[in-house]
Amino acid sequence: MRNIQIVSGIALIALSFTSCKDEKQENAKKTIDAYVTYVDSVKNVAADDLKADWKDVDAEYNRRAENAQLALADIKDNAAETEKINTSKVKYEEFKNEMAAVLAPAPTAKQQLRNALFGEGKIGDDMSFAWVNAQNIHSVYQQFVHTVENNKDSYSREDWDEIKMMYEALDSRKNTVEKEGLTSEDNRKIAGLKLKFAPMYTLNRMGAKSDETAAAKK
Repeated sequence: MRNIQIVSGIALIALSFTSCKDEKQENAKKTIDAYVTYVDSVKNVAADDLKADWKDVDAEYNRRAENAQLALADIKDNAAETEKINTSKVKYEEFKNEMAAVLAPAPTAKQQLRNALFGEGKIGDDMSFAWVNAQNIHSVYQQFVHTVENNKDSYSREDWDEIKMMYEALDSRKNTVEKEGLTSEDNRKIAGLKLKFAPMYTLNRMGAKSDETAAAKK
């Protein structure tokens, strides 16, 4: 009788251990599923609608991601769960990149003008023209002058002052580029663009100043 009781006790302990182990594994899977669901729910919200609460959303993601990663240790065959986590990580990182664009501060009026004249982000506060070389300088002048020509009626006096400063900086870069193999053909085309720009700047800069003076008197 005593042997039967001992065997029964061992079986009960083993069953209890298995039950606890199964419960732990199920809870681990639930933690991972909750993480996956959270990522999907975040991705279903428009990026603009999350701007105000983004820090909290991202902090909650990090907490759930950490818990999901720890939960893997409680799952014996966790290849499928690992795949779930990795897939959700990729989804979230893609969405996070979208949010970075939404949260980025809007460019100033001066930066918008520089973007229009040279291309998005080409000229920043450092005023570096190192990207301009003998191969592309003609196209840079071309974009600059044509952009000014197309928008000359909308520029303020401050805009024209910025344009003049950018033009002089580009000219300075040309002096360097000429020593790096600028072709005579490109040099000739650039000279033509410069001849077009000079009177256009003078006339419109004066016009913008006159308009602002007249507006101030009203």
